[in-house]
Amino acid sequence: MSQSFDVIIIGAGPGGYVCALRAAQLGMSVACVESRATLGGTCLNVGCIPSKALLQSSENYSATVHAWKDHGIIVEGVRVDLARMQARKAEVVSANVKGVEFLFAKNKVTWLKGTGRILAAGRVDVGGTEYSAKHIVIATGSESVPLSGVAVDQARIVDSTGGLELSAVPGHLVVIGGGYIGLELGSVWKRLGAKVTVVEFLDRIVPGMDAEVGKTFQRVLAKQGMTFRLSTKVTSARADAEGVTLTLEPAKGGAAETLRADLVLVAIGRRPVTTGLGLESVGVTLDQRGRVATDAHYATNVPGIYAIGDVIAGPMLAHKAQDEGAALAEILAGQAGHVNYGVIPGVVYTWPEVASIGETEEALKERGIAYAVGKFPFTANGRARAMGATDGFVKILADKATDRILGAHIIGPDAGTLIAELATAMEFGASAEDVARICHAHPSLSEAVKEAALAVEGRALHI
Repeated sequence: MSQSFDVIIIGAGPGGYVCALRAAQLGMSVACVESRATLGGTCLNVGCIPSKALLQSSENYSATVHAWKDHGIIVEGVRVDLARMQARKAEVVSANVKGVEFLFAKNKVTWLKGTGRILAAGRVDVGGTEYSAKHIVIATGSESVPLSGVAVDQARIVDSTGGLELSAVPGHLVVIGGGYIGLELGSVWKRLGAKVTVVEFLDRIVPGMDAEVGKTFQRVLAKQGMTFRLSTKVTSARADAEGVTLTLEPAKGGAAETLRADLVLVAIGRRPVTTGLGLESVGVTLDQRGRVATDAHYATNVPGIYAIGDVIAGPMLAHKAQDEGAALAEILAGQAGHVNYGVIPGVVYTWPEVASIGETEEALKERGIAYAVGKFPFTANGRARAMGATDGFVKILADKATDRILGAHIIGPDAGTLIAELATAMEFGASAEDVARICHAHPSLSEAVKEAALAVEGRALHI
C-alpha cells in the first residue's frame, strides 16, 4: 500500500515550501517533492538569495573604492577576492536552504527526494514509488527563457544561474535583457570592474514599471557606467576561445552590426516549468502561455489538483508565490485564504533600488482614471544627504476624487524596504492624506514617503 498524505506538493521553492509549512501548521499531513539536493527551489539556490549576496558584496566593494572617501575614509590597495566573495555567497545559500530543511523537520513535513509525476488525481510517482494524497499542489516554478540563435553553454554564454558562478570578472559583459535579473547581475559585474552593455529589444528598460521611474533608472545606471542599446535585437551569438561575437539588428528593421564581448548573459525572462509532470495524460489544462490554468482558489480543471507560484498566471515573484502557498493551504483547511494581487510590490535590488506597487501612470491614463501625483526627491531628504544617496524620488499616485492611493513608485536608497509602508496603506485602502498625517521619524528615509503623500495635494514642506 502506498504512503498517503493529506497534501503532496511538487516543488520546494518559496511557494511550495511555504504551502507545506502552512498546511502542516493547520494539522494536515504533508509531503513535498523536490529533486534538488537542497530545498528552497530556484530562489534560495540559484536566484534571489545568491544574487542578493553578490549584490551586497559588490556594493560594499564599490562603496569602499568610490564613496567612502567622501566620508573621510581613505582605503588604499583595495582589491576583489572573487573566490572569497563566491564562497560567502555559498555560505549564505547554505544557511538559507538548511533553514528550510530545519523547518520541514520541525513541522513534520516529509521531503520526498526525487522528480514528481502526477499519475492521476490523488496519485503521485516519485522515483518509481507511488504516493497518494487528497490534494496535489503543482509548485514547480520557472526557468530561464532561451533565445533563438544564442545557445547557452554556461562558459562564454550564460543564463542567470551561470551569471552567478563566474570565477573571474569579465572584461566586457553583454547582458541581453533589460529586466530585473539582467540589471541586477549586470550591476554586480559592473561594480567589480566589467564593462557592461545592456541590449534590450524594447525601447526602455524595466518595461512593466512606471515610465518616469524607468527613464530615471536608466540615467542613474548610465551614470554608473552601464551602456544601453535599446530597440535592438540579438539575432545570433558565436562563441570562440577568446569571447563572443553578437549580431545585432534594430528592432524595427535595419542594417545588422556585430558586437564583441568576453561574456554574454541571457536574461530575457522566465517561463513556467511544466514538462515531465504528466499534466497532459492527467488532463490538466494549460493557458496560451504554457502556464497551468487555475481558478480563483488555485484549482485546476482536474479536481484535487492545484497550482501556485511561477507556474500560474501573475508576476513571477517569490513573495507572490509564498502568499499563494499560504492562501492555498488555508483554503484546503476550509479557511478563507486570499491574495490581493493589486498590492504585490516588485523590487529591483540594484543601487539605488527601484520598487513599484499598484498602478503606473500609463495604466491609469489608458483606463481613463483621473489621478493626482505626489513626488518628493531624495535630494531634499536629510537622511539621504547624510548617506550620500540622493539619486531618485518617491512617487505616489492617488485617485483624484477619493485620494485613495492607487500606486506608488520609488527609486532611491532602500526603496524595497520603503515600499512596505505604502503596501500596508494600500492593503487597508488608505488615502494619501492618511499617510501624510502619520508621524515619521526624523531624520529617516521614510520621511520622503510622507512628503510625497503631502505633495499629492501640493503641500510638501521641504521642497
